[in-house]
Amino acid sequence: MNTTLDILACPVPASIQDLGRPGYRHLGVPLSGALDTEWLQIANALTGNPLGAAAIEMRLAGPLLRANDDCVFALAGEVDARLINADGEHLVAPWQSHRLHVGEQLRVAAVNSGVAYLAFAGGIDCASVLGSRSTYARANLGEPILIGKTLKLAIDAKPHAGNLLCLRQPPQRRDAPIRILAGPQRQHFTAAAWDTLLSTEFEVSRAADRMGLRLLGAPLEHVSKTATDIVSDAVTPGVIQVPGDGAPIVLLADCQTVGGYPKIAVVISADLPRLAHLLPGSRLRFSEISLAEALDARRHAATNLMQILGQIETINEGPDLAALYQSNLIGGVIHAD
Repeated sequence: MNTTLDILACPVPASIQDLGRPGYRHLGVPLSGALDTEWLQIANALTGNPLGAAAIEMRLAGPLLRANDDCVFALAGEVDARLINADGEHLVAPWQSHRLHVGEQLRVAAVNSGVAYLAFAGGIDCASVLGSRSTYARANLGEPILIGKTLKLAIDAKPHAGNLLCLRQPPQRRDAPIRILAGPQRQHFTAAAWDTLLSTEFEVSRAADRMGLRLLGAPLEHVSKTATDIVSDAVTPGVIQVPGDGAPIVLLADCQTVGGYPKIAVVISADLPRLAHLLPGSRLRFSEISLAEALDARRHAATNLMQILGQIETINEGPDLAALYQSNLIGGVIHAD
C-alpha cells in the first residue's frame, strides 16, 4: 500500500512539477516542469530520489498536509515551515530531510525565496502524461493540488530505513544582471531600444505567473508599426518578446510554443532558474554576452550543481529507539556472578 498525505489547505496555488515534458513542442505542448530545475533536483537528492522525481513547487506559500503514513520529506528554498503534532508546532529547517510520522501535519506558511520545492522520498505518484507528471493547468495536464485530495507517494514508506540528509551550505542566489543573447528579431527594434534593454532597470509587474513575466520600465521602441508583429514562429522559455506597447515579456516554463511578437533577446539557459525567484515588484537588469560565453555558463552551471549535490551529507540522528524496541535484540538474561 502506498504512502499518502491529505491536502488540508492550500491558500496559494501550488503545483506538482518534475523536469518537464520535452519533445512535444511541435505538437503545441509546452515544456512546463520546475521553474528552478536546480532547486528541484536538490530537494530530490535530499530525500534520496532520482533527481527528476515529481515534487511540489510553491510560490508565496505552500500547502498544509497531514501524513497518513510515516514518510521522509525535504524543503529546498527559504521557507517558514512548521511540523505540527501533539507537542505543538516545530520549525522545520530547509535544505535537509525530516521524518513526518502518521497523523502529523506539515505546513509551509511562507515562501521567502520566490519559489521553493517540497519533495517526498519516493516522489509524488500521479498520472504521467507524455512522459511527465508536471502540471500544466491551462490544458488540464497533471493533477492539481486541491483541498480534500490525497497525494500518493511512489513507494511504500519505510520509516526506519535510510539516513536523513542535509546540505549545510545552501546555494546562494546571484544578484548580477540576467545574461542574454540577441534575439532572432533584433532588427525589428531601434538601436536605442537595445541600449535601453541593457542600460536600464526593469520591474516585474503584477502580470507574472508560470507562463511569463511582464516587465515595467522604459518602453522598447520598434523600428516601425509593421515591425510590432511577425508571422508566428517558435518561442521557448527565456525568450523576451516585445508587443506593440514596448513592454517586454520574459517567457517561462509554461509559455506557449509559438508567438507573434518580435523577440528582441533570449535569456541564457544558465540564468533561467534565477527568473523563478522574481515576484511582482522584483527588479532586474540585463547584460549581453556571446554565444561562447553562454555555452561556458551552461557548462559551469551543470558542474556547480554536481558540486552542490556532492556536498550533501548524512545527519547523525543518534539511536532510533522505536526501531530498537522493534528489533528484539535481547534474547535472554543471565546472572554474571
